[in-house]
Amino acid sequence: MLKRIVLHLARGKDWPDGSDRHGYEIVAPLDDAGTLDSGTWKRERARCRVRRFWGDEPDRFGRLIHKAGGAGGATWRIDYDPARDGDDETGYRLGSHTFRANDYVSIRDDGGVMHTFRVAEVRPA
Repeated sequence: MLKRIVLHLARGKDWPDGSDRHGYEIVAPLDDAGTLDSGTWKRERARCRVRRFWGDEPDRFGRLIHKAGGAGGATWRIDYDPARDGDDETGYRLGSHTFRANDYVSIRDDGGVMHTFRVAEVRPA
């Protein structure tokens, strides 16, 4: 089943209180354990979308993709422009993390900086 997952920037050195103005809204398939479901993704990939919101910057829109290779044999990425690889953002072991309220996940932005996010909300898409 596709879920709408909202991630907010977790507290860190630059954001001691975290930020609900920095994060992602992701439509993705989750299994009963709350992990990303690659089988459902294959069937529903066209509906697996991402919106990145980052303070006062314009929102960026992309798609959630699953590629072979990487830790655990596969990598989940956010692809903003299918014609370019340099704009992709990569999740850190997203395939093994659960997406439940107050869980934490990390994403490396297109500049190579790793950010940690708190799962703020998960609801049906």
